Amino acid sequence: MANLVYHFQFPDGNEESLQVGATAPDAEQEKLPAWTELGFEQCGNCPLSTADTARCPMAVRLVPLVELFGKVRSYDEVTAQVESEARTVTKRTSVQRVLRSLMGLLSASSECPHVDFLKPMAHFHLPFSSTEETIYRVASSYLLAQYFLRQQGQPADPGLDGLKAHYRALQQVNAGMAKRLAAISVEESDSSVNALVLLDLFAQSLPDSIDAQLEELQPAFQNLSKAGKG
Repeated sequence: MANLVYHFQFPDGNEESLQVGATAPDAEQEKLPAWTELGFEQCGNCPLSTADTARCPMAVRLVPLVELFGKVRSYDEVTAQVESEARTVTKRTSVQRVLRSLMGLLSASSECPHVDFLKPMAHFHLPFSSTEETIYRVASSYLLAQYFLRQQGQPADPGLDGLKAHYRALQQVNAGMAKRLAAISVEESDSSVNALVLLDLFAQSLPDSIDAQLEELQPAFQNLSKAGKG
């Protein structure tokens, strides 16, 4: 994943930046907050053991974000600019929407085993993507991964059943992370929790509605049969 920099300009004139790289920056274990400990509100389907892993890899990845937005209200407006080597994307929106985009990137690029299937999407991150764009990218990424598996002679999913199973598992991860973040003092801010709620809404809806969502994309491909005949 290429390095990305999220720049934020708040209504009061305050400006902040957060760099997101392929790997999380080194952090001394004793300086990490207690809510990052693996056993703290550990996800019910977590395959990791506290005997081998001290910290939740996704929680550790989210620490800089939580610290940055710890005193910002989720409905506040913010101008966000995302810089990469390929392009710069700017959008004025709510803190909650920015966090949705950034949390998705940080979560997908963490070492949590349940987000391995999202790694290609993190590599080709699209800031502030719409629901339609996200559905397109998720399905395309998953099917391309199955193509590469077949090329390597490995078992591959002929459809999208595996993708739906991944998202059902991700629902439990998001629920566990929401409990972690809810344990943080939120008297002055609810932004982190609300952004995770948005992510979970998508994770919950995808397994049951992906077929219907894909049907909505079908008009974009209506000329495929004509192209084949030509």
